Amino acid sequence: MKTGHVGLNVTDLDRSAAFYRRVFGFQEKYRSDEAGREFAFLGDDSGLVITLWQQSEGTFDAGRPGLHHLSFEAASVEQIRSIEEGLRADGVELIYDGIVPHGETANSGGIFFLDPDGIRLEIYVPEGVQGHAHTHTEGPACGFF
Repeated sequence: MKTGHVGLNVTDLDRSAAFYRRVFGFQEKYRSDEAGREFAFLGDDSGLVITLWQQSEGTFDAGRPGLHHLSFEAASVEQIRSIEEGLRADGVELIYDGIVPHGETANSGGIFFLDPDGIRLEIYVPEGVQGHAHTHTEGPACGFF
């Protein structure tokens, strides 16, 4: 078994689809703009990754049972840095300032930020981040830190 895709409820389909296309480079695979049934399927060459469903109000509530955060593996630390630059240029606030190791001695880690509806996102690499300093600005982002 492996994860097929992740479905997210969003408040504004156009805004969220544009965000996920811009940040992750996803293409829109299919879309419905039928009133009351707005959704988009986003993916890459490997297939469907995320489905966005315009059927919610407000912002994501991390204090309720459900999704903690959504994580994507990057090919390299350089790719993470490039994405981080784009996020900053778009005015997206990062939860931590810079690349965060998954633990004090961990060699894995990444960046953490929120999507337009407040869903916590992570882009990480499994190795190559040991020794990166970061500043805690708001959390938790992953696990309990």
